[in-house]
Amino acid sequence: MARDYDNRARTAAARETRRRILAVARTSLVDDGYPALRISTLATAAGVSPQTVYNAIGGKAEVLKAVYDVAVVGDDEPVPMSERPEFIRLAEATSPADWSSAYAHYTAELYRRIGHVVGAVLRPGEALDGGAGQFAETIDRERRIGTTHAVTALGARLGWPDSAVAPTIDAVWVLNAPEVYDRLVRRSGWSVERYERWLARQLAACLPPTPGASGDRG
Repeated sequence: MARDYDNRARTAAARETRRRILAVARTSLVDDGYPALRISTLATAAGVSPQTVYNAIGGKAEVLKAVYDVAVVGDDEPVPMSERPEFIRLAEATSPADWSSAYAHYTAELYRRIGHVVGAVLRPGEALDGGAGQFAETIDRERRIGTTHAVTALGARLGWPDSAVAPTIDAVWVLNAPEVYDRLVRRSGWSVERYERWLARQLAACLPPTPGASGDRG
């Protein structure tokens, strides 16, 4: 019993240390950008040793990805994205209009959480070093996979022909790019709500007609 308590206490302490490191890292990334991030400085600000950072998370590139991954879901709870309410709403949408609205809301809320983190790495005019470049490639690939799953599932529900699915994936992947959000919200001063409404309209416009449907596609 005492051993179980000790194990739980150590696990909780390690988790809290990791949270603290990532919170400090997020602030550093947003304020100063990825190039300025240093493990030694991060460790000092978090009140731990550099080795603790390496043990808990890894090096600079791993810290960046961990900050991003926590921001994607909004917490570090072990709940898959597929089981979260905004994703369930998207997965259950049965019309182009409902799907466009749900997808725009999901994307807007996602960028509300991660926009500053991604913007700290993908700053216009700044060259990407190895870690940042790998991060950019990774999240781009993950976004493509997520887009493919979402569009393919909708196409299956609505009976789209196979020939319509691939170009729709391409269009949605372009529309949900972080660069689009960054240009409109951070650089042009749009509110997140305005971005969401705009995105919903663009998504609805790029979806193919539903076989057998007449009139408005949604």
